[in-house]
Parts: sequence; structure tokens; C-alpha cells
Amino acid sequence: MNAPIARAEGLVRMKRIALGLLALAALTYVTATLLEPRHAAWGYVAAFAEAAMIGAIADWFAVVALFRHPLGLPIPHTAIIPANKSRIGVNLGQFIVTNFLETERVLAKLRSFDPAGRLAAWLSQPQHAEQVGVHLASAARYGLGALDDERVRHFIRSTVVARLEQIDVSRLGGQLLDVLTVNGRHQALLDEVLTQVAALVQDEGVQQKIADVIAKEVKYLRYLGLDNLAGQLATNKIVAGVGRIIGEMGDDPAHPLRQRFDEFVAGFVERLKDDPDYRLKGETIKREVLSHPALAGYLQDVWGELLAWLHADLDREDSSIRRRVAQAALSLGEKLRDDAAMQQWINTQILEAAPQWIERYRGDIRDYIVARVDEWNTQEMTDELERNIGRDLQFIRINGTLVGGLIGLVIHAVTQGLLR
Repeated sequence: MNAPIARAEGLVRMKRIALGLLALAALTYVTATLLEPRHAAWGYVAAFAEAAMIGAIADWFAVVALFRHPLGLPIPHTAIIPANKSRIGVNLGQFIVTNFLETERVLAKLRSFDPAGRLAAWLSQPQHAEQVGVHLASAARYGLGALDDERVRHFIRSTVVARLEQIDVSRLGGQLLDVLTVNGRHQALLDEVLTQVAALVQDEGVQQKIADVIAKEVKYLRYLGLDNLAGQLATNKIVAGVGRIIGEMGDDPAHPLRQRFDEFVAGFVERLKDDPDYRLKGETIKREVLSHPALAGYLQDVWGELLAWLHADLDREDSSIRRRVAQAALSLGEKLRDDAAMQQWINTQILEAAPQWIERYRGDIRDYIVARVDEWNTQEMTDELERNIGRDLQFIRINGTLVGGLIGLVIHAVTQGLLR
């Protein structure tokens, strides 16, 4: 049996008990009144029963008046709850924000709660970290299912292409090179290139290829049998020249070739950023790439493969994503548990941020409660309140019957005593 039904049945049972006591008092009053001439004791019983009826009826009126008009009569100040629903909502909202959301009360609770310490203790338990992995994996599966939709794929394709269309390729390239060449970083790149060139020309196989090319070009020496010798001599000179140039550039930061390289790079960067011709070429290349059908297909394939891989991984019992999330959560919990300074920092940040959030949303919470209560159906709200507190209110009727009867008995006894 669910709770609402149980409460309703409990209310009905208590109403029957209270009504039964009233009926018993009425029956007792009638009987005692009829038998009073036979013995004076019946007068005391009648006084008890009469006062009990009065108390029961008065308390019945008071209880019923909370929820509706007694006997359907529009008596003033009855049906109190339905008539004051809006005021109840306002008072309820004000009561909650004043007694539960007052800034100092919330801050005091946060200080004693120690959110960082509790989070660290919770996450540092392997079973809890595993729960984090399971819940996040479930959320991820749901999200992937929602994203695996043609409308989403179309939106991503159109969004990516639209964003790429807004990029000034030439200027972006210039700005990127500007960052890469700051503080002479490109000189280090030049040194690396020269080192690789030196290693290349020192290779015997490369030298032989150079010699062969040169030998083929000196045809007039072929008849004298000197073509290979000429090729070898020329190759040796090339290798020696490259080595000499690399050595000179390595020893002299102000070498003319380095300066020319600097000038070329600086000029190229400026042209990329400001030269209309370069920008036009960049835009032309970009449009050709973006309008190519293969790009849309590529984006769709990449998106589909990514979703398929994520789905396959998350569906496995030994999901690497779930395992990594659990490991990360456990590691975070352990590190946070052992770092008191970090816990203090987190708690401090929460305590510093809490007041502005409390002040910002306290009024919204109050307004929400007021609006929500005001939206309730009056009859449904009244019935729900009666189901929840009506059973306890029936004890007022029962107590009124018994207490009223005792008071009536005392009054009758005192009266009889004074009259004698």
C-alpha cells in the first residue's frame, strides 16, 4: 500500500473514532437525562456527556473550518486554507528563505560539512570511483545515442564549414608564423635544417649520385675518360662548400645569410598579414577546399567513426573509457585526501562564492515557491493537506470530547456543592 492511500485510510479511521465518541456522548446524555430523577449520580453523568458533546462539536467545527465551510454554510473565517492559499504561499516561501537559506546559516552548515574533505573521502573509495565511471559511461552512452542523428551530423558539418569560412587563412598564417619566429626561434629551425643538409651531403650514396649527375653533364670529358673524375672533384667541392658555409653561419650570428633569412621570413610574415594578393590566394584556396565534396564526406566519416568507436568501447564490460574515468576519479580522491592545503583551498573558494549565489537565487526560490503554491488547484491542495495532517487534527476532536466532558463534570460538581 502506497503512502497517500495509507494516509487517507488513517484519516477516515480517526474521523470515525471521533464521530463515534460524539455519538456515544450523545447517547449517554440522553440516557443519563432520562435516568436522572431516579438517582442524583445520573446528573453528573449527564453533565459530563453534555459538556463532551459541546467540546466535540466545537472542535469538529474548528478542524473542519480549516479546510472547508462546516455543513457548507459560508460562515465568516471558515475554509481558512483555501481562502488564504496565496498568503500561505508567500508566508511559506518567506519562512523557507529566512530559516533555511539565510546566508550565515548556510555558511555555517558549509563550514561544518567540509565539502572538500567529504568529496575526497568518498572518491578515494574504489567502489565509489567505479560508480563515477559507471554513471558517466551511462550518461555518455545516452549522449552518443542522442548525437547519432542525421540532424546533428548536418549541424556539425555546417557549423564546422561555416567556422572555417570565417577564418582569414592568410592573416592567420602570418600571425602563426609571427609567434613561431619571436625571439629568433626560426634561427634554431635554420640551424636544424643546415645540420640535416650537412648530414645529407656527407652521405656516400648521396655524394655518388651528385657525382653521377655532374659526370653526365660534362659530356666533352667523357671521350677523354675524365667525366667521373670531374664529377668526383665537383662533388668534393660542393661538400666542402656546404660544410664551410654551415660552419661560418654557426660561428657568426650576424652572418649575411642569416640576415637574409631573417629578412625573408619577416617580409613573408608581413605579406601574409597585409598583402591583398596573398590574402586573395589564401581565400581562393580555402574556398576550393571547403567547396570540395570530399570535405563533407570526410567530416561525416570522421564523426561516424568517432561515434562508432565510443559506442563500441562503452558497451564493453572492460570499457577503457569507464576504467580511465574510474582511475582518474580514484586518483583525484586519493590526492585530494592527502592534500590538506588543497582541501582548505576548495572549502575557502566555496565559502567565498556561496554568499553571492545565495543572495542571487534566494529571491528566485521564494518567488518559485509562491508561484508554485498559487498554481496548485485549491481543492487538490486542501485535500492533500488534510490527508497529511488531518489524522492528527482528529485527536483534537477526541481530546475535546474527553476534556470537555471532564470540565463539564467539574462544573456540575462545583455547582451542586455550592447549592447545598
